Amino acid sequence: MITFNKSKVKAHINLLNLVFVAHLVIAGLVVTGVLPRAVVPYWTAVLAVYLLAIPLEDSTAFFVRSIPFFIAIPLTANFDSLNMWRIFSGLIFLKWLLRKESLNKIWSVLSLAVMHHREFHKKYKVTTALLSLLILAMLSAIWAPNHTLAVKRIIYFVNLSLIGVVIYDLIGKNQDFGQRLIKNIAIPTIIVAVIGIIQLISTYYMDIFQFVDFWNGIVERNLFGNAWAAASLKANTWFAYFGDQLSLRMFSIFPDSHSFPIFLLLGLPAVMAIALKRVIERAKGSLRAMLGIRASMLVVFVPVIFLAMILTGTRGIWAAGGVITILAVIFIYWHRKKTGEHWATFKYVSSYLAIFFLLFGLAYYIVASNQFEVSKSDSALFAKRVRSLIDISETSNARRIQIWKDSARSIIKHPLLGVGIGNFPVVVGEDLIRAKAGSSAHNLYLHIAAEMGLPALITALWFLWLLVRKVYHNFLLATRYSLLAIYFASALIFIPWILIYSLTDVAITDERAFLLFVTMAAIIFAE
Repeated sequence: MITFNKSKVKAHINLLNLVFVAHLVIAGLVVTGVLPRAVVPYWTAVLAVYLLAIPLEDSTAFFVRSIPFFIAIPLTANFDSLNMWRIFSGLIFLKWLLRKESLNKIWSVLSLAVMHHREFHKKYKVTTALLSLLILAMLSAIWAPNHTLAVKRIIYFVNLSLIGVVIYDLIGKNQDFGQRLIKNIAIPTIIVAVIGIIQLISTYYMDIFQFVDFWNGIVERNLFGNAWAAASLKANTWFAYFGDQLSLRMFSIFPDSHSFPIFLLLGLPAVMAIALKRVIERAKGSLRAMLGIRASMLVVFVPVIFLAMILTGTRGIWAAGGVITILAVIFIYWHRKKTGEHWATFKYVSSYLAIFFLLFGLAYYIVASNQFEVSKSDSALFAKRVRSLIDISETSNARRIQIWKDSARSIIKHPLLGVGIGNFPVVVGEDLIRAKAGSSAHNLYLHIAAEMGLPALITALWFLWLLVRKVYHNFLLATRYSLLAIYFASALIFIPWILIYSLTDVAITDERAFLLFVTMAAIIFAE
C-alpha cells in the first residue's frame, strides 16, 4: 500500500513536470510571435481543467512554479490584459475552500473573532493585520475620486493574496510541502535570470529599433496585452541614457527593470537553499568547513542572478545592497560570541554578498561595450550612473524628490484615509488614467499612506515587522533541516534588502513580484 502511494505521488509529479514544460513551450511560442494569441484562451481552459483535476498540493506547486510564465488572455480586441494567474488563483482557492476541513477551519476562526476577539487578535496577529488593511482599503475607496479604480485595486490585491491562504494551510498540514515549494520557487528564478542574459546578448545583434520592435511589439504585447505594451513604451525603463549613448537595463520577461530584480531577490533564498544544502549538511556547523566544501552545480546561478540584478541598472537595488551588507556585518559582529549551526550558516550565506559587489567590475565592461550596433565613446558610462545615486539634481532623482514632497503634503491633508486606494495620480496632479501607467510615490510607505492614510501605513509596517520577526524566529529553529536553515538565513538578508529598496519604489506591487512575495510570506508564517 505504501509503495502504491509513493508511485502515485511520483506519477503526479512527473505529469506536473510534463505539463509545465508544455506550458513553457506554448507560452514561449506565443510570446515570441510564432503562435497566434488566439490559442491562449484554449490553453488556459486546458490548464484550468488540469489544475482542478490534480491534487491541491500539485496545483499549488504548479502555480508557484509558473508565476512569471502566465500570460495575458486576449478575450476581446479592447480587453486583452486579463492574466492567466487571476483565473488560476481563484480556481485553486475555490478548490481549497470547498474542502470540508477548510470550511470548518474558517468557521472556527470566525467564531473566535466574534466571540473572543481579544484571544483572536492575540492568536492571529497576521490575520488581524491583513484584515485591517483590507478594511482600511475599503474605507479609503468610499472617499476616492474614482471608485472604479479603487475597487479594481482592492480586487487586484485580494486576487493576488488568495494563493497565500492556500499555501499557509497546506504547509500547516504537511511541513514537507514548504520545502517542496522552495524547490519550485528556484525553477522560475533561474529561468528568468537566464532569459535576462539572453536579452543582453540580443543587444549585440539588434539595433535599437529592432530591439524595441521585438521586445515591446511582440514579447511585451503578447505577455501583457496591447495596453501595457503601449504604456511601457512611453514609460521606457529599459534603457540608461547618457547624452546620445544608451545601455540596456535588463528586464527579462518582466514589465520593467524594477520588478525584475525584486523577483530575483525573492527567489534567491530558494536557489541558495538548493545549491548550498550539501555544504551545510557536510560541514556540521563549522564555518571553516563550509568555505572548503564544494556546493551543488546550481551555485553558478547565484552570480548569474546577482549580475542580472546589477544590469537592471536599478540604482535603488544597488544602494539597498550596500545598506544590507553593512547591516549584515553589524548583525554578525553583534552576535560574534554566539555559536551554533544556524549562526555559521548565516555567516556563510552572507559571504556571498561579496560576489554581488565584485560583479560590478564585470558589469562595468558590459555596460561600456557597444550595444544596439552603436559605438560608445565614453567608457565611464556605468560609473556615471553609479555616481548619479547621490546627485539630487539628476532628472530622475529630482523628480522623485518632488513626488515625495507632494506625497507628504497629501498625507498631511488626508491623514486618515488618504486620497483612496488606486487613486494616487491625484496626489501629483496627474490624470487618473496614469494609474494604469504606474503612477506612484516612488516609495512604498509614502504610497500606502498617501492612498489609504497613516493608519494603513502603521498596519502595513506592523505586518512587515511580524514577517521579519518570524523569519528570524524560523532562522533560529531551522537547524533540523539544512534546506530551511539556508532558506531562512538567506531570507533574513534578502527580505530586508527589498524593504529598504522599497523606500525608492513600489515595484513589489507588480503582480509577479507580489505573487512571489505572498508565496514567500505564506511559507515563512506557516513554518
